[in-house]
Amino acid sequence: MTDRARPAPRICPACDGFASAAITLGGRDRHGYLRTITVRCSACLGAGTRPARAREAARV
Repeated sequence: MTDRARPAPRICPACDGFASAAITLGGRDRHGYLRTITVRCSACLGAGTRPARAREAARV
């Protein structure tokens, strides 16, 4: 029997699947909470999977 080829993993190579992260800005607001911003991967736009362009190029 021949081995079946497995499809390539769909994890985004730029962020390794961790598409968004919360970054502290330092300090706290007047209510005592940490000030944070949420950023997302610019390559996959926060999806965590490989962008469609990269998947299409891999098939060719």
